Amino acid sequence: MKYIKVGATALNQTPLDWLANKNNILAAIDTARVDNVSILCLPELCISGYGCEDAFLAPGTLTQSLNILHDIAKYSSNIIVAVGLPLLYQNRVYNTVCLLVDGKIAGFVAKRFLPSDGIHYEPRWFHSWAVGVDAEIEINGHIYPIGDIHFNCGGVRIGFEICEEAWVANRPGIKLAEQAVDIILNPSASHFAFHKHRVRERFVLEGSRSFSVSYIYTNLLGNEAGRAIYDGDAMIASNNNILASSSRFSFDNYQSISACIDVDLTRMAQARTSQCSDKIDNCIKIAFEYPVISPCQKIVTAASELLKEEEFSHAVSLGLFDYLRKSRAQGFVVSLSGGADSSAIACLVYLMVKLAVAELGIKGFTEKLNHINLPTTITDIIKSLLTCVYQATENSSETTQNAANTLATSLVGLQIVVLLVDVIHNSHHQSTLFLQIV
Repeated sequence: MKYIKVGATALNQTPLDWLANKNNILAAIDTARVDNVSILCLPELCISGYGCEDAFLAPGTLTQSLNILHDIAKYSSNIIVAVGLPLLYQNRVYNTVCLLVDGKIAGFVAKRFLPSDGIHYEPRWFHSWAVGVDAEIEINGHIYPIGDIHFNCGGVRIGFEICEEAWVANRPGIKLAEQAVDIILNPSASHFAFHKHRVRERFVLEGSRSFSVSYIYTNLLGNEAGRAIYDGDAMIASNNNILASSSRFSFDNYQSISACIDVDLTRMAQARTSQCSDKIDNCIKIAFEYPVISPCQKIVTAASELLKEEEFSHAVSLGLFDYLRKSRAQGFVVSLSGGADSSAIACLVYLMVKLAVAELGIKGFTEKLNHINLPTTITDIIKSLLTCVYQATENSSETTQNAANTLATSLVGLQIVVLLVDVIHNSHHQSTLFLQIV
């Protein structure tokens, strides 16, 4: 039996924040190395960030992505790491994953199926790579393979399905299984939606079962760029069994999982179920020495199942936290009307603080928001970050004002600012604002 320790890490990245993104990647590699992981999968486009939009077409973005890649490569000795970046090839930009093997670039796999629906518009910036085509790219005088390829690293075959490619009918995993791949890595940037974890879990499990492989999936984490929230989903499956699953909606910089897989076991399953491919085997052979390890205890670190309402509160709380720290804003001002919508928003800011402090502690929370001079208790932090305003007119009732005031008071005794709109409207030629604190 051939046992290998594999890992997946969800990263909280920021588009074009080169130093922070690199530091998160290096920290993830450090964690994996301490955990004796030999193969680590990181998310899609994690070097540049997924939400760069038209900056993907800027030369500086592409050049800096390669510079950071070379820095990471130097740090990846004695480990195999899959890391995503945009790459220019023959005057076209591709969404690629680079496989780093023992400190060296082994090659680039280019994404073949690009999403163009909902909030995803990848064809605006990237070209689809043709299925079954491989080529070579020159970078700084060195030649590397690129395209629809897979790798033989020390006798273990590794292939890729990049995010959307696992959601289409003609999954690349079908051909990879025919080419005797042992492990499929899926680096993703899959935005949060209700119960989407269940869908991902199904295609991860089905991929491991129908292709007779070990399947490693990882996703981005947090509010990466303002438009979408990522839940940090990560899973490892083998032979239709989930071996590890991450906790979602973490406020930390990254979340790592690992598991021990039996390569010989999946090979025997593949021997019973798969057919040989009559296509050219686009396999890149790289030397790598795997450490000899004993069988790992099969304890599944499963993610807890959340109700729809819980998913909503966790996702939006994380989104608010990341938006606050990445935009370097000082806090939130909520116009309370006494109704459900504004009340829910105020409660979500309250939950943001409670959930983040529960995970990070007061020190970790304040360090992440170090651009704000925050107090040292949860109650005072909430008061510092959340300002509630009631905008009163002559048509406002006591009922709505009482409702707004009651909510603000119940949220750790917040004071509500009453803004007298009629006075401002009737005195629009004056510069004075009329405020009342209750």
